[in-house]
Amino acid sequence: QASEEASLRALESLMTEFFHNCTTNERKREIEELLNNFAQQIGAWRFCLYFLSSTRNDYVMMYSLTVFENLINKMWLGVPSQDKMEIRSCLPKLLLAHHKTLPYFIRNKLCKVIVDIGRQDWPMFYHDFFTNILQLIQSPVTTPLGLIMLKTTSEELACPREDLSVARKEELRKLLLDQVQTVLGLLTGILESIWDKHSVTAATPPPSPTSGESGDLLSSLLQSPSAAKLLNQPIPILDTESEYVCSLALECLAHLFSWIPLSTSITPSLLTTIFHFARFGCDTRVRKMSSVNGSSQNSMLGQERGRLGVLAMSCINELMSKNCVPMEFEEYLLRMFQQTFYLLQKITKENNAHTVKSRLEELDESYIEKFTDFLRLFVSVHLRRIESYSQFPVVEFLALLFKYTFHQPTHEGYFSCLDIWTLFLDYLTSKIKSRLADKEAVLNRLLLCFLCGYRYEDALVLLLTEVLNRIQFRYNQAQLEELDDETLDDDQQTEWQRYLRQSLEVVAKVMELLPTHAFSTLFPVLQDNLEVYLGLQQFVVTSGTGHRLNITAENDCRRLHCSLRDLSSLLQAVGRLAEYFTGDVFAARFNDALTVVERLVKVTLYGSQIKLYNIETAVPSVLKPDLIDVHAQSLAALQAYAHWLAQFYSEVHRQNPEQFISLVSTALEAVTPLISSKVQEKLLLSACHLLVSLATTVRPVFLISIPAVQKVFNRITDTSAQRLPDKAQVLVCRALSNVLLLPWPNLPESEQQWAVRSTNHASLISALTREYRQLKSNAILPQRKVQLEDTKVIIHQTLSVLEDIVESISGESTKSRQICYQSLQESVQVSLALFPAFIHQSDVTDEMLSFFLTLFQGLRVQMGVPFTEQIIQTFLNMFTREQLAESILHEGSTGCRVVEKFLKILQVVVQEPGQVFKPFLPSVISLCMEQVYPIIAERSSPDVKAELFELLFRILHHNWRYFFKSSVLASVQRGVAEEQMENEAQFSAIMQAFGQSFLQPDIHLFKQNLFYLETLNTKQKLYHKKIFRTTMLFQFVNVLLQVLVHKSHDLLQEEIGIATYNMASVDFDGFYSAFLPEFLASCDGVDSNQKNVLGRNFKMDRDLPSFTQNVHRLVNDLRYYRLCNDSLPPGTVKL
Repeated sequence: QASEEASLRALESLMTEFFHNCTTNERKREIEELLNNFAQQIGAWRFCLYFLSSTRNDYVMMYSLTVFENLINKMWLGVPSQDKMEIRSCLPKLLLAHHKTLPYFIRNKLCKVIVDIGRQDWPMFYHDFFTNILQLIQSPVTTPLGLIMLKTTSEELACPREDLSVARKEELRKLLLDQVQTVLGLLTGILESIWDKHSVTAATPPPSPTSGESGDLLSSLLQSPSAAKLLNQPIPILDTESEYVCSLALECLAHLFSWIPLSTSITPSLLTTIFHFARFGCDTRVRKMSSVNGSSQNSMLGQERGRLGVLAMSCINELMSKNCVPMEFEEYLLRMFQQTFYLLQKITKENNAHTVKSRLEELDESYIEKFTDFLRLFVSVHLRRIESYSQFPVVEFLALLFKYTFHQPTHEGYFSCLDIWTLFLDYLTSKIKSRLADKEAVLNRLLLCFLCGYRYEDALVLLLTEVLNRIQFRYNQAQLEELDDETLDDDQQTEWQRYLRQSLEVVAKVMELLPTHAFSTLFPVLQDNLEVYLGLQQFVVTSGTGHRLNITAENDCRRLHCSLRDLSSLLQAVGRLAEYFTGDVFAARFNDALTVVERLVKVTLYGSQIKLYNIETAVPSVLKPDLIDVHAQSLAALQAYAHWLAQFYSEVHRQNPEQFISLVSTALEAVTPLISSKVQEKLLLSACHLLVSLATTVRPVFLISIPAVQKVFNRITDTSAQRLPDKAQVLVCRALSNVLLLPWPNLPESEQQWAVRSTNHASLISALTREYRQLKSNAILPQRKVQLEDTKVIIHQTLSVLEDIVESISGESTKSRQICYQSLQESVQVSLALFPAFIHQSDVTDEMLSFFLTLFQGLRVQMGVPFTEQIIQTFLNMFTREQLAESILHEGSTGCRVVEKFLKILQVVVQEPGQVFKPFLPSVISLCMEQVYPIIAERSSPDVKAELFELLFRILHHNWRYFFKSSVLASVQRGVAEEQMENEAQFSAIMQAFGQSFLQPDIHLFKQNLFYLETLNTKQKLYHKKIFRTTMLFQFVNVLLQVLVHKSHDLLQEEIGIATYNMASVDFDGFYSAFLPEFLASCDGVDSNQKNVLGRNFKMDRDLPSFTQNVHRLVNDLRYYRLCNDSLPPGTVKL
């Protein structure tokens, strides 16, 4: 006794010292070591038991419980059974004696320690573990304690961590499932009795029948009047203790629902009770009372009651999130939905005192979140089930969802509701498409859209109108001004852009379902704002310095600002809808589309003619960006109709193309004045993109003869003109090149005028590369620093343009690619000549290799074999071991990028079919394996590795015959070809590199390389090849199993399991008879008895699901045995 007393005092003073703010870190480490050593002693638990019953020091209690936790979870196997019995009886007694006085965190920790014992010993050695919990729950004095024990048991036993064997995990789940019905019955009883006990005493009279609370909608949602009546009872006022018990019971239910399957043990009375408690969340009276009475006690109570609502909704959402619903549970679901929609009606009800929004603002934010989650789950998981029930009024539900959405108090809440509408619209669209799969005719499609949309037509039109109002400053300025339009999020968009984009997605989805309605809703709104914009011309006055907008009154400026912002948004909306006018609905919706395109052409021309982007305004910081934005958006919206214009062109090119010609010519008149380095970049880029679309997508034959286009040609090829910013220069050059290179639609080959176009293209490229081609003569001379910088600029500017031109025609006809290469030929040769001179300037090498990579991808046929060989040889000569090491090790990311691009070029080369580039294979493989691989193999950085392994994979995949020569004769004779193996050493080295990569921590590389091996097996039967089967197969299996045991790549468990199966299945006999016993024999940390158990548990299954299950069981149990063995005291005898 005395020594225990002394130890306790010493421990208390050590703990106090440890947590004192004057204690140094060094002293803390000393104390920590002391405490750890004490905990490791056999029998330390006896002291801890004494400490727990004799101290009031929180730190000491927490420490003592940690000692027990460690003993039970890590050393329990080695504890003598007499001691275990004592611990099993003492700790629950301690809990019972002190649970009322212990701090809650100590009490919860003690509960967890007792549950940990149950996890190990129930039911064999601790048979009354669960019955004790049930008894605690049933006795009113200890109900809260029993509920805490129950929740902890659900958490720790239903989904245990990995420190249990698979068999024990399965046993525990089964034991718990046997108890579910009893437990749910108890919890239902607790919640019902508390509700009933307090309901009787609630003094509020029931609402009168005229109060509108139970209208027609309610009776249609709930068939039985009794259910409606039940839900209309006033909410009882609970005392603190009852509230606490209810919250614990609901927490238990939420956790139980997360893992138990849906079944009839979840009874209707339990569901109804949970819904009763969900009403606590939407009861604003509670808050009112607490604010009137003013006492903090009351307002705390209000918050607690709100929390009951949140917990009840958590329970409901756990059930909702289960996709697999047994037939017998469907009716329960229907009842749940009906009860939730009663709640939804309650929180969106308007009365004299409240608007819906102010009502929602009063509710707990988490309650609203949970409610929105419920609605999302309803629409995404269950709507298809429920829609077919005639008694479920979907249209009325949509009306409630509409009110709920457009009265959300926060932006985030509104976004979440828009997501729900998007899910609903997707559901409708996919329903229509699935019904259309069998009848493709346009008529049917239009009819079906009409029928399907018809049921929900009013709801969708309302939704569209309201979403459009929400993005307009005219109706919603206060809210929209709050949105941030400066800071970019992870998706590179501002809060305002995200808001607009999500809203426009909803608009587009409605358009897909109800095109006519959507168009007639949107177009008049656009028209109104366009009138304002087009009317600005009358306010433009000439002043000394240029043009000025004569609108100065503050109110007018504000109204103009709002109108311009709205016009900009509506133009984006109109652009977003372009895709719904093309394809097989082109003719049916032609007039609407023509109206839009004519308006857009008019607006863009107007903006360019009166140069609103250069005008002086009264509030330049606001109105000038607005005017620029509207102009840019009108060009972007017109660009969105390029596919429609292309279809228009193909329909009318033979009859009367005047209308089409006029549209395109006018659009170009709007674009060309903006192609100038004096125009703001936002506007300039919009103009360039439109020009590219006209040249690439529409491709009218007359484009080249339009004066406006010729003007752009002259401007770009005139060396004295100021160069456009890089991005714009690249786009304009792409457009001009495409005008000359791309075949004209609707015309035969004989009318394509290739000869003239080829000459023009050559002179365009010649003008664009003049300075670049002059570099060749003095590339060999050493350059001064200033001169070098100038040279770099020329290289950068020229190659970025040329690379883009090649890329944009890489998928086009042979003729286009031929002309392109003829024009580029000299520049390509110059690039190759310059390359060696810049090999030590990694930024230049990077750009050159990008250019060559694009050439190889797009024009390798046109470049011809001899020149291609010359390029590859030059590169192979330049990238010596030293050069590679310099790039990878000393030049940082740019150097690595250079090597990666070089490897990418080789990937293109080794994929080329035919014999042309086969002679390069040996030198490519030796470059990979003898030069690049040794440099990167030991580096932890992932740089270059992914590209190298992709190249190795391509070498194997596209050049299999280089390694395996299969003779037809041999296969006929033996029935299976046992190929001759060639270049065996290289093959083995490549496989070895793959094997090594699985031992490295980089998970992306691991995933990629595993995929490559599996692909080679699917396509070329890699695992079946003799060399792989006899010398490598089980080495790979061994590595994969070790990776699973070490848990280093846990995200890839499934992929690793499948690959292991595919390898083992090549030789199951060898796997079971030789590999598995050897693998187990080599495992350290487990004894021979445990190895035998592991071997026995690995059933000799030969199907994929059972095999992978066996693998995961083996891995889990091996880890579990190691954990147990590590925690045994030295010299323990294991039985």
